[in-house]
Amino acid sequence: MREEKNRSKKGVSGSADPAEKRRLERAREEKKAKRRQQALIMRLVIIGVLVIVLIGCILGIRAGIQKNKQKKLEAKAEQEQQIKEEQEKEQTVKSTLSEADKLALGYDYDGAIERLNGVADKAAGDEVAGAIALYEEAKNKLVEADVDTIPHVFFHILVAEPSITWNLSGDDEYKISDYNQVMTTIDEFKGILQQMYDKGFVLVRIHDMVEETTDENGNTVFSKGKIMLPEGKKPFVMSQDDVCYYFYMSGDGFASKMVVGEDGRPTTEYIQQDGTTVTGAYDLVPVLNEFIDEHPDFSYQGAKAILAFTGYNGVLGYRTDPDLAKTAEEGNTNAEEYGVYNMEEEIAAAQPVVEALKKDGWELASHSYGHISYGSDFSKVKEDADKWQQRVANVIGPSDILIFPFGTDIGGWNDYSDDNEKYTYLKNQGFRFFCNVDSNEYWMQQRSEYLRQGRRNLDGYRMYQDLFNGADKLSDLFDVKSVYDSTRPATGLESWDGA
Repeated sequence: MREEKNRSKKGVSGSADPAEKRRLERAREEKKAKRRQQALIMRLVIIGVLVIVLIGCILGIRAGIQKNKQKKLEAKAEQEQQIKEEQEKEQTVKSTLSEADKLALGYDYDGAIERLNGVADKAAGDEVAGAIALYEEAKNKLVEADVDTIPHVFFHILVAEPSITWNLSGDDEYKISDYNQVMTTIDEFKGILQQMYDKGFVLVRIHDMVEETTDENGNTVFSKGKIMLPEGKKPFVMSQDDVCYYFYMSGDGFASKMVVGEDGRPTTEYIQQDGTTVTGAYDLVPVLNEFIDEHPDFSYQGAKAILAFTGYNGVLGYRTDPDLAKTAEEGNTNAEEYGVYNMEEEIAAAQPVVEALKKDGWELASHSYGHISYGSDFSKVKEDADKWQQRVANVIGPSDILIFPFGTDIGGWNDYSDDNEKYTYLKNQGFRFFCNVDSNEYWMQQRSEYLRQGRRNLDGYRMYQDLFNGADKLSDLFDVKSVYDSTRPATGLESWDGA
């Protein structure tokens, strides 16, 4: 029976339709292909997963590297910042030490110590503390100067080119005598400075000579100032008259105007004979600045000289007077030769120079408006003083220093008093320091309301009298023979009044 079934199946199989057989074979192939496709897909999925895992690993590694790199950069930046801060701290300390040293060289030990105390917490080691200790020691050795015996020397505009000034000819020849009497050459001035420095003189401000307080009524009260210097040092005051560079001096060997230099400090212009203009040390201000730069111990706490101005030709070489803006027909006697000036433009040009002078330590003073004698009657003094306030103070600012032209005082050697109407009027205009001319070693009168001081002219006339007429008025300051310009003519110097 089993055999019959087998035969039956065999018969059926054997007798099957070939198409069916092919169908069955295709079905089997399709199943195999499907299984292969599924296997391929599985392999691709596995590969994809592996790729994703690999990418993730790579990205993780890169992120780790980047993070580590960032940490290193941050650490480096922090280190560089620390180095920069240390360098800045070191530079701050170094520059402050230099600033303090400059202050100390000018005897401002309190200022030097205060400056160093500001960086004491930034300093490494004992450098700052050591400097402070040295300044304290030097300060304790200072002695108080006698303000009653302080000399005051003065100059006019310095001769920049003597070969021109001493050899004027024709219509200008008459000027030689005046220039020879009242001017000093730049080389003479430099020689005087050097010898005074070698003798221990130290330049102080006239304001250093008094202590200013205010009473219950709001009035300024003077008492004697305290100037502290090392033993053997001798304070003196310096001034320069007529810092206006007058028209008549043009082309005669003098500076033409004052300007602000590239360093922000005041300097001068000089017009050469070929008409070109050069800038440099052609007058007292830049020459004295150069000397103090080289010898800072020649200046007490940054003191410079007093510069005194008239107004009728303007100030500092700028034609700031309103009369110079007029035409010849309107009464300007300078218009025909020098032209008409724009007053507003001239004032605007002068004011930066004024500010540079004040910033640099120079004191500014009145020398009257019209270079008048204060021996004139009260009405003339009043008129002139009013003009100075209106036409000069508006350019240079207020001043409490009055330097008398020709040295002519408003009173005798006795005290000023309120019944002296010139004094009262000038006092009400704000003047507290009054300077005449006195060729003695020193003369000073300090009262509660004012200070008067005599000035010594260090010019051609005074040097000539010492050198050739035995006057001996300058030997305490310098040796005239070694300073005197041997090319000076005798014109204007021969006569001597025994002063």
